[in-house]
Amino acid sequence: MLQKLKIQNYAIIDELTISFSKKLNIITGETGAGKSILMGALDLILGKRADTGILKNKEKKCIVEGFFNITNNEEVKSFFADNDLDIEEEVLIRREIAVNGKSRSFINDTPVNLTQLKELTGSLVDLHRQFDTLEIGNENFQRKVIDALGENGDLLLQLKTIFLQYSTVKKELEELRMQQANANKEADYNTFLLEEFTDLNLKENELEQLDAALKLLTNAEAVKQQLENIYGHIKNGEEPVSQTLKVFSQKLLSLKEYHKDIEDLQKRLISAQLEIQDIADELEKIDEGILYDSEKINIVNERLSAGYKLLKKHGVGTTTQLLQIQKSLQQKLDAVFNITAAIEKAEKECNKYFEEASKLSGKINKNRIAQIIPFEQNVKKLLTQIGMPNAQIKIDIKPAILSAKGSDEITFLFDANKSNRFEPLYKVASGGELSRLMLSVKSLVAKKLALPVLIFDEIDTGISGEAARQVGIIMKALASSHQVIAITHQPQIAAKATAHYFVYKSMENDAVQTSIRLLNEDERMLTIAKMLSGEKPTAAALENAKEMMN
Repeated sequence: MLQKLKIQNYAIIDELTISFSKKLNIITGETGAGKSILMGALDLILGKRADTGILKNKEKKCIVEGFFNITNNEEVKSFFADNDLDIEEEVLIRREIAVNGKSRSFINDTPVNLTQLKELTGSLVDLHRQFDTLEIGNENFQRKVIDALGENGDLLLQLKTIFLQYSTVKKELEELRMQQANANKEADYNTFLLEEFTDLNLKENELEQLDAALKLLTNAEAVKQQLENIYGHIKNGEEPVSQTLKVFSQKLLSLKEYHKDIEDLQKRLISAQLEIQDIADELEKIDEGILYDSEKINIVNERLSAGYKLLKKHGVGTTTQLLQIQKSLQQKLDAVFNITAAIEKAEKECNKYFEEASKLSGKINKNRIAQIIPFEQNVKKLLTQIGMPNAQIKIDIKPAILSAKGSDEITFLFDANKSNRFEPLYKVASGGELSRLMLSVKSLVAKKLALPVLIFDEIDTGISGEAARQVGIIMKALASSHQVIAITHQPQIAAKATAHYFVYKSMENDAVQTSIRLLNEDERMLTIAKMLSGEKPTAAALENAKEMMN
């Protein structure tokens, strides 16, 4: 509820504060007294744009503050959580317009932008003016009304959860299909490339090893000649190295008793002789294994040529890099098969969630259809009650694409003159008709739909007498469970007030000033009497006012 509204330096308002009742608040005053100015100030904290033209004193900033109690308002609490704002039971919304025209907005003293301000106040205040395009013409609101009457709240929560799961899986499925389409475009080419690798069947470091083998094969005779020369000289030369070292070690052995280090040196010489003998044997073995083989050279050349072709084709320089490319190609082709399996799984999940959502949507649709006739009859009854006996409303429900809100397109159609030509509200209903229709609809759903503060700005224009009294009765009933603020010229409506405020102009320091005050019972009766019979009410008017108030 709106607990208090403070306005400073706005239009012809210097400073005023209004504390509102929890129930039916009525604001009256002469035409031009400043009632519309109050609504203009309220517009600022609802996020409307403003300029320096609204400053009463051009050297001071304008400040409008609204104090709201948000107990049990889950939508508002969600807003605070989503925007990472500290939440309290009382919310202070402040709008400042500086002398240079710049605007600043605050929620509990935290700066916010106009988008955030509008989002929050949309959940706090429901403002209706006679000539506004009212919310009742909004398909979203129309659906909420029927769902509230049909008590679809729990079903809609279940549907929202299931539909979110369905949407998530559906999105994943679409992404998988896109991946598959892209993969399929490359699959044939990747298969061709992979076959080249498979046919060659390279092993790790194979090309480098083949290159070394080819060098050896093509230089086999020269290598063998050198090897034979070396190990032959070691083993079988005129003075074989191995035999010479053996003779030297024997000579040293005969000298060991003359010096303590000779024995160790003699042992080292024997080791050297054995090592050189072993080297010679290994060289001989290598020599025996080297054969000039022109056929093998051709085979190695062909394989190297195929390998070098792949190296050049893929722009790499080693066998390891080629094998990495081969692995990557295999993974891409495997991914095509994996995507197919993932698509099949996602399709099953998608169908499952769609079926669940469709079943819930069917139940919701059934509940909605069950409300059509009672709702149309009740609205017609209320419209007749408030002076629109020829007006009728018709609910049109058509199939729509399944969403988190169901699979129905709901439209309120209207006929103001019993013509039986029903059209969408925004096409045929006047501002006054829309306002009274909104009042009728909201009075029907007030106990089932969480409504914010309801503000009606002169929606009673064009009615009087019994119709005005009935509007007052409906507002009074609506205010039993919701805070209602109404600006009116009708005494029949003013008489129903829980709190009655009077807007008036006065002269202060040679300047016109708008003020407002809460009337006591006697002042209320006098004001209502003046609304009935003029500035100087008769005794009958006073008695009539008293009777209305009672």
